[in-house]
Amino acid sequence: MKKRDLVKFYTLLLLLPTLPAAAQVQELDCVIEPNVLVELSSRADGIIDRLFVERGDQVDAGQVVAKLDSRVEQAAVDQARARAAMMAEIHSHEINVAFGQRNEQRISELHAKKVVPVHDIDRVETETQIARYKLQQARDNKRLAELELNRAMEVLNLQTIHSPISGVVVDRYLNPGESVEDRPIARLAQIDPLRVEVVAPVELFGTIKTGQPATVLPESPVGGEYDSTVMTVDPVLDAGSGTFRIRLQLPNPDYRLTSGLRCKIQFHNPESFASDAASPKPDPIQAELQYRVIPES
Repeated sequence: MKKRDLVKFYTLLLLLPTLPAAAQVQELDCVIEPNVLVELSSRADGIIDRLFVERGDQVDAGQVVAKLDSRVEQAAVDQARARAAMMAEIHSHEINVAFGQRNEQRISELHAKKVVPVHDIDRVETETQIARYKLQQARDNKRLAELELNRAMEVLNLQTIHSPISGVVVDRYLNPGESVEDRPIARLAQIDPLRVEVVAPVELFGTIKTGQPATVLPESPVGGEYDSTVMTVDPVLDAGSGTFRIRLQLPNPDYRLTSGLRCKIQFHNPESFASDAASPKPDPIQAELQYRVIPES
């Protein structure tokens, strides 16, 4: 072997132990699931009048999904609104109070001139005070009517069912004309973000941390690679199976992925990358100089 080849050989031997180690990758089986599943129901009993969604439709948070028959509730709102708008009783008592005040002033002037007895002043003052209380009572009744209107409107609003999440309609259980008593109307699923469930062996406990990135590889025909993040790591082990659960969050803004997919997941050990970045890189020139004294064979 020539001197130059021998120098290169020993240089390579020197570099091999200090080259950055490949990132440790642990691949496990996983399942992609909806982030939230909702069995949409109604707080109020009634008959479905209209349904605005079908199975597979996309819905936004706050979107109207169904309406119940609300003719009775609408009539109650109309009645309460009319009662809350009544002002005749208040105006009547306002006139009585104004009259009592004028009358009280006149009687006081006459009493000062020794024309009327004291008991007339007492009677007029009492009547005026009663008129004031009746006016206040009329105003309180109007306030109660306004509160009753608010209550009737809330009852009416219960007849309209809104979606609590943005997602898709997984299933529709009822149709117009059916009762919603103790029965869900539809099933909704939030699929942005998605949830990735992993059952990991106990040997990995403590090596996977919250916030750690991972790569999700869905099964065919979807395929591809998607970035996800560890959200929770179960702190309790399953002694029977020797496993623990890991949950990740998988963004899905374009709804390209769906739930129910099996997948593989790769956890890249962040400690290996950190140690590689911190370790100094060897200088090939210094390594070659170190072995230049090797004699020829």
